[in-house]
Amino acid sequence: MAEPAVLRAGRSVPVGGDAGATRVLAFVAGLVLALVAGFSLARMVEEPASPPAGRPAAPGDGGANPAAHDHGAGGVPSVSTQVGGLAVSAGGYTLVPESRSLSAGARTRWRFHIEGPDRRPATDFAIVHEKPLHLFVAGRDMSGYQHLHPTMAADGTWSVDLLLPRAGVWRAFADFAAVDPAGTQVATTLAVDLTVPGDYRPRALPAVARESIVDGLTVTLEGTPQVGATRPLLFRVFRDGSPVTDLTRYLGSYGHLVVLRDGDLGYVHAHAEEQVGPTPRAGGAVKFWLAAPTPGRFRLFFDFQVGGQVRTAEFTVVAR
Repeated sequence: MAEPAVLRAGRSVPVGGDAGATRVLAFVAGLVLALVAGFSLARMVEEPASPPAGRPAAPGDGGANPAAHDHGAGGVPSVSTQVGGLAVSAGGYTLVPESRSLSAGARTRWRFHIEGPDRRPATDFAIVHEKPLHLFVAGRDMSGYQHLHPTMAADGTWSVDLLLPRAGVWRAFADFAAVDPAGTQVATTLAVDLTVPGDYRPRALPAVARESIVDGLTVTLEGTPQVGATRPLLFRVFRDGSPVTDLTRYLGSYGHLVVLRDGDLGYVHAHAEEQVGPTPRAGGAVKFWLAAPTPGRFRLFFDFQVGGQVRTAEFTVVAR
Protein backbone atom coordinates (compact mmCIF):
# COMPACT_ATOMS: atom_id res chain seq x y z
CA MET A 1 0.00 0.00 0.00
CA ALA A 2 1.30 3.39 -0.79
CA GLU A 3 2.31 5.41 2.25
CA PRO A 4 0.22 8.53 3.09
CA ALA A 5 1.80 11.97 2.70
CA VAL A 6 1.66 15.20 4.73
CA LEU A 7 2.15 18.56 3.02
CA ARG A 8 5.02 20.31 4.84
CA ALA A 9 6.76 23.47 3.67
CA GLY A 10 5.60 22.96 0.11
CA ARG A 11 6.74 19.36 -0.33
CA SER A 12 5.32 15.91 0.43
CA VAL A 13 7.02 13.85 3.15
CA PRO A 14 5.96 10.19 3.57
CA VAL A 15 5.09 8.90 7.04
CA GLY A 16 4.86 5.28 7.97
CA GLY A 17 1.59 3.39 8.56
CA ASP A 18 -1.98 4.35 9.50
CA ALA A 19 -1.03 5.04 13.12
CA GLY A 20 1.61 7.48 11.95
CA ALA A 21 -0.89 9.21 9.71
CA THR A 22 -3.34 9.56 12.58
CA ARG A 23 -0.67 11.08 14.82
CA VAL A 24 0.42 13.52 12.13
CA LEU A 25 -3.13 14.62 11.31
CA ALA A 26 -3.86 15.19 14.99
CA PHE A 27 -0.70 17.27 15.30
CA VAL A 28 -1.55 19.37 12.24
CA ALA A 29 -5.10 19.96 13.47
CA GLY A 30 -3.81 21.10 16.83
CA LEU A 31 -1.30 23.41 15.19
CA VAL A 32 -3.99 25.00 13.03
CA LEU A 33 -6.22 25.59 16.05
CA ALA A 34 -3.34 27.17 17.94
CA LEU A 35 -2.51 29.48 15.04
CA VAL A 36 -6.14 30.55 14.65
CA ALA A 37 -6.46 31.23 18.37
CA GLY A 38 -3.23 33.21 18.36
CA PHE A 39 -4.33 35.27 15.35
CA SER A 40 -7.68 36.07 16.97
CA LEU A 41 -5.98 37.13 20.20
CA ALA A 42 -3.56 39.34 18.27
CA ARG A 43 -6.48 41.08 16.57
CA MET A 44 -8.14 41.66 19.94
CA VAL A 45 -4.95 43.14 21.40
CA GLU A 46 -3.54 45.08 18.44
CA GLU A 47 -6.48 46.49 16.49
CA PRO A 48 -7.63 49.94 17.70
CA ALA A 49 -11.30 50.54 18.25
CA SER A 50 -13.00 52.06 15.22
CA PRO A 51 -15.24 55.13 15.53
CA PRO A 52 -18.83 55.05 14.30
CA ALA A 53 -19.30 55.32 10.55
CA GLY A 54 -18.63 58.87 9.37
CA ARG A 55 -16.67 59.74 12.52
CA PRO A 56 -12.98 58.99 12.03
CA ALA A 57 -10.92 58.38 15.15
CA ALA A 58 -9.26 61.49 16.54
CA PRO A 59 -5.46 61.60 16.80
CA GLY A 60 -3.69 62.96 19.84
CA ASP A 61 -2.18 66.35 20.45
CA GLY A 62 1.10 67.27 18.87
CA GLY A 63 3.27 70.06 17.55
CA ALA A 64 3.66 71.14 13.94
CA ASN A 65 2.43 68.09 12.06
CA PRO A 66 0.39 66.94 9.06
CA ALA A 67 -2.78 66.32 11.06
CA ALA A 68 -3.06 70.03 11.82
CA HIS A 69 -4.47 70.40 8.33
CA ASP A 70 -6.92 67.63 7.60
CA HIS A 71 -8.08 67.74 4.00
CA GLY A 72 -10.56 64.90 4.10
CA ALA A 73 -11.10 62.62 1.14
CA GLY A 74 -13.74 60.60 -0.58
CA GLY A 75 -16.60 62.18 1.31
CA VAL A 76 -15.04 61.34 4.69
CA PRO A 77 -15.56 64.13 7.22
CA SER A 78 -12.52 66.27 7.94
CA VAL A 79 -11.65 65.64 11.58
CA SER A 80 -8.90 67.63 13.25
CA THR A 81 -7.40 67.63 16.72
CA GLN A 82 -3.64 68.06 16.53
CA VAL A 83 -2.20 71.55 16.47
CA GLY A 84 0.42 72.87 14.09
CA GLY A 85 1.95 76.24 13.43
CA LEU A 86 3.98 76.22 16.64
CA ALA A 87 7.37 76.07 14.91
CA VAL A 88 9.19 77.70 12.01
CA SER A 89 10.76 74.35 11.11
CA ALA A 90 9.34 70.81 11.13
CA GLY A 91 9.76 67.55 9.23
CA GLY A 92 12.87 68.86 7.47
CA TYR A 93 11.10 71.96 6.09
CA THR A 94 11.69 75.55 7.23
CA LEU A 95 9.76 78.75 6.57
CA VAL A 96 12.27 81.44 5.59
CA PRO A 97 10.86 85.00 5.21
CA GLU A 98 12.81 87.73 3.43
CA SER A 99 11.65 90.21 6.07
CA ARG A 100 10.03 89.90 9.48
CA SER A 101 9.29 93.59 9.95
CA LEU A 102 6.52 95.46 8.12
CA SER A 103 5.02 98.94 8.35
CA ALA A 104 1.52 99.45 9.75
CA GLY A 105 -1.13 100.15 7.14
CA ALA A 106 1.24 99.81 4.17
CA ARG A 107 0.57 97.17 1.54
CA THR A 108 3.80 95.23 1.12
CA ARG A 109 4.88 92.54 -1.31
CA TRP A 110 5.96 89.97 1.26
CA ARG A 111 8.26 87.17 0.11
CA PHE A 112 9.42 83.90 1.61
CA HIS A 113 10.50 80.40 0.64
CA ILE A 114 10.15 76.93 2.08
CA GLU A 115 13.56 75.38 2.62
CA GLY A 116 13.57 71.63 2.09
CA PRO A 117 15.61 68.85 3.71
CA ASP A 118 18.36 69.47 1.12
CA ARG A 119 18.67 73.09 2.37
CA ARG A 120 17.39 74.41 -0.95
CA PRO A 121 14.07 76.15 -1.67
CA ALA A 122 11.38 73.56 -2.27
CA THR A 123 9.57 73.94 -5.60
CA ASP A 124 7.33 70.87 -5.79
CA PHE A 125 4.01 71.21 -3.96
CA ALA A 126 0.74 69.30 -4.18
CA ILE A 127 -2.44 71.15 -5.08
CA VAL A 128 -4.68 70.95 -2.01
CA HIS A 129 -8.11 72.54 -2.22
CA GLU A 130 -7.17 74.20 -5.48
CA LYS A 131 -3.99 75.87 -4.16
CA PRO A 132 -0.39 74.73 -3.59
CA LEU A 133 -0.07 76.80 -0.41
CA HIS A 134 -2.48 78.54 1.94
CA LEU A 135 -1.22 81.46 4.02
CA PHE A 136 -3.09 82.53 7.14
CA VAL A 137 -2.23 85.65 9.11
CA ALA A 138 -3.55 86.85 12.47
CA GLY A 139 -2.38 89.10 15.26
CA ARG A 140 -1.04 87.53 18.44
CA ASP A 141 -4.29 88.72 20.02
CA MET A 142 -6.12 86.66 17.32
CA SER A 143 -7.53 89.75 15.60
CA GLY A 144 -7.09 90.78 11.95
CA TYR A 145 -7.43 87.27 10.45
CA GLN A 146 -6.53 86.90 6.75
CA HIS A 147 -6.60 83.90 4.37
CA LEU A 148 -4.23 84.50 1.44
CA HIS A 149 -2.82 82.57 -1.51
CA PRO A 150 0.74 83.51 -2.49
CA THR A 151 2.19 82.72 -5.91
CA MET A 152 5.47 80.89 -6.39
CA ALA A 153 8.28 81.81 -8.80
CA ALA A 154 10.36 79.18 -10.56
CA ASP A 155 13.12 79.50 -7.96
CA GLY A 156 10.75 78.64 -5.09
CA THR A 157 10.17 82.20 -3.88
CA TRP A 158 6.59 82.83 -2.74
CA SER A 159 5.11 86.34 -2.77
CA VAL A 160 1.84 87.94 -1.72
CA ASP A 161 0.46 91.42 -1.08
CA LEU A 162 0.21 91.73 2.69
CA LEU A 163 -1.31 94.59 4.66
CA LEU A 164 -1.04 94.57 8.45
CA PRO A 165 -3.30 97.38 9.68
CA ARG A 166 -1.78 98.16 13.07
CA ALA A 167 1.27 97.80 15.28
CA GLY A 168 1.98 94.58 17.11
CA VAL A 169 3.16 91.03 16.62
CA TRP A 170 1.47 89.00 13.89
CA ARG A 171 1.65 85.30 13.15
CA ALA A 172 1.92 84.00 9.56
CA PHE A 173 1.02 80.33 8.97
CA ALA A 174 2.14 78.54 5.79
CA ASP A 175 -0.03 75.46 5.21
CA PHE A 176 1.18 73.20 2.38
CA ALA A 177 1.96 69.67 1.21
CA ALA A 178 5.45 69.46 -0.27
CA VAL A 179 6.28 66.55 -2.59
CA ASP A 180 9.61 64.87 -1.79
CA PRO A 181 11.89 63.19 -4.38
CA ALA A 182 10.11 59.86 -3.81
CA GLY A 183 6.78 61.46 -4.72
CA THR A 184 5.45 61.41 -1.16
CA GLN A 185 3.32 64.35 -0.07
CA VAL A 186 4.50 65.85 3.22
CA ALA A 187 1.69 67.93 4.74
CA THR A 188 3.13 70.60 7.03
CA THR A 189 2.14 73.82 8.76
CA LEU A 190 4.94 76.23 9.63
CA ALA A 191 4.66 79.68 11.16
CA VAL A 192 6.72 82.77 11.86
CA ASP A 193 6.15 85.98 13.82
CA LEU A 194 6.06 89.29 11.97
CA THR A 195 6.61 92.59 13.77
CA VAL A 196 4.90 95.89 13.03
CA PRO A 197 6.60 98.70 15.01
CA GLY A 198 4.49 101.27 16.80
CA ASP A 199 2.12 101.71 19.71
CA TYR A 200 0.83 98.20 20.34
CA ARG A 201 -2.51 97.90 22.08
CA PRO A 202 -3.70 94.29 22.13
CA ARG A 203 -7.41 93.71 21.75
CA ALA A 204 -9.33 91.68 24.28
CA LEU A 205 -10.62 88.34 23.06
CA PRO A 206 -14.35 88.66 22.27
CA ALA A 207 -16.73 86.86 24.59
CA VAL A 208 -18.18 83.45 23.80
CA ALA A 209 -21.16 83.86 21.44
CA ARG A 210 -23.31 81.73 19.15
CA GLU A 211 -23.82 84.38 16.47
CA SER A 212 -21.48 86.38 14.28
CA ILE A 213 -22.61 89.20 11.98
CA VAL A 214 -20.57 89.96 8.86
CA ASP A 215 -21.66 92.24 6.00
CA GLY A 216 -25.31 92.04 7.02
CA LEU A 217 -25.28 88.23 7.19
CA THR A 218 -25.85 86.39 10.44
CA VAL A 219 -23.91 83.18 10.99
CA THR A 220 -24.86 80.85 13.82
CA LEU A 221 -22.76 78.16 15.49
CA GLU A 222 -24.14 74.92 16.91
CA GLY A 223 -21.94 72.56 18.92
CA THR A 224 -19.00 72.93 21.28
CA PRO A 225 -15.52 71.42 20.89
CA GLN A 226 -14.73 68.79 23.50
CA VAL A 227 -11.40 67.34 24.60
CA GLY A 228 -11.07 63.65 23.83
CA ALA A 229 -14.27 63.38 21.81
CA THR A 230 -15.08 64.21 18.20
CA ARG A 231 -18.04 66.58 18.01
CA PRO A 232 -19.83 68.20 15.06
CA LEU A 233 -19.77 71.96 14.58
CA LEU A 234 -22.58 73.30 12.39
CA PHE A 235 -22.64 76.75 10.82
CA ARG A 236 -25.80 78.27 9.30
CA VAL A 237 -25.97 81.51 7.32
CA PHE A 238 -29.01 83.81 7.42
CA ARG A 239 -30.01 87.00 5.64
CA ASP A 240 -32.82 89.06 7.23
CA GLY A 241 -33.83 86.04 9.31
CA SER A 242 -34.12 83.63 6.38
CA PRO A 243 -31.61 80.89 5.50
CA VAL A 244 -29.21 81.85 2.71
CA THR A 245 -29.70 79.55 -0.27
CA ASP A 246 -26.97 80.83 -2.59
CA LEU A 247 -23.97 79.57 -0.62
CA THR A 248 -21.36 78.35 -3.11
CA ARG A 249 -18.18 76.32 -2.88
CA TYR A 250 -14.98 78.17 -2.09
CA LEU A 251 -11.75 76.36 -2.96
CA GLY A 252 -13.70 73.17 -3.49
CA SER A 253 -15.62 73.19 -0.22
CA TYR A 254 -18.72 74.85 1.22
CA GLY A 255 -16.59 76.13 4.06
CA HIS A 256 -13.14 76.27 5.61
CA LEU A 257 -12.52 76.40 9.33
CA VAL A 258 -9.36 77.68 10.96
CA VAL A 259 -9.01 77.23 14.71
CA LEU A 260 -6.45 79.14 16.79
CA ARG A 261 -5.72 78.35 20.42
CA ASP A 262 -5.54 81.20 22.92
CA GLY A 263 -2.08 81.59 24.42
CA ASP A 264 0.17 80.08 21.75
CA LEU A 265 -1.90 80.30 18.54
CA GLY A 266 -1.78 76.55 18.03
CA TYR A 267 -3.39 76.02 14.62
CA VAL A 268 -5.94 73.59 13.16
CA HIS A 269 -7.47 73.84 9.66
CA ALA A 270 -10.46 71.71 8.62
CA HIS A 271 -12.78 71.53 5.63
CA ALA A 272 -16.52 71.05 5.55
CA GLU A 273 -18.08 67.62 5.34
CA GLU A 274 -19.60 66.73 1.99
CA GLN A 275 -23.34 67.12 2.34
CA VAL A 276 -25.50 63.99 2.37
CA GLY A 277 -28.70 65.73 3.46
CA PRO A 278 -30.00 69.25 2.80
CA THR A 279 -27.14 71.20 1.27
CA PRO A 280 -26.04 74.69 2.34
CA ARG A 281 -27.46 75.90 -0.98
CA ALA A 282 -30.86 74.77 0.31
CA GLY A 283 -30.39 76.47 3.66
CA GLY A 284 -28.76 73.51 5.38
CA ALA A 285 -25.82 73.64 7.77
CA VAL A 286 -22.14 73.53 6.90
CA LYS A 287 -20.71 70.78 9.11
CA PHE A 288 -17.21 70.16 10.46
CA TRP A 289 -15.93 67.52 12.88
CA LEU A 290 -13.54 68.64 15.60
CA ALA A 291 -12.00 67.23 18.76
CA ALA A 292 -10.36 69.93 20.87
CA PRO A 293 -6.65 69.18 21.44
CA THR A 294 -6.67 70.72 24.93
CA PRO A 295 -9.05 72.54 27.27
CA GLY A 296 -9.19 76.30 26.98
CA ARG A 297 -10.31 79.14 24.75
CA PHE A 298 -10.18 78.96 20.97
CA ARG A 299 -10.99 81.37 18.17
CA LEU A 300 -12.88 79.94 15.17
CA PHE A 301 -12.65 81.51 11.70
CA PHE A 302 -15.30 80.19 9.29
CA ASP A 303 -14.68 81.10 5.63
CA PHE A 304 -17.71 80.85 3.32
CA GLN A 305 -18.81 82.27 -0.03
CA VAL A 306 -22.11 83.95 -0.86
CA GLY A 307 -22.80 85.75 -4.13
CA GLY A 308 -19.22 85.28 -5.28
CA GLN A 309 -17.77 87.07 -2.23
CA VAL A 310 -15.79 85.28 0.48
CA ARG A 311 -16.54 86.30 4.04
CA THR A 312 -15.29 85.20 7.45
CA ALA A 313 -17.42 84.69 10.55
CA GLU A 314 -15.50 84.65 13.83
CA PHE A 315 -16.40 82.94 17.11
CA THR A 316 -14.86 82.41 20.53
CA VAL A 317 -15.46 79.01 22.13
CA VAL A 318 -14.32 77.28 25.30
CA ALA A 319 -13.38 73.60 25.15
CA ARG A 320 -13.56 71.41 28.24
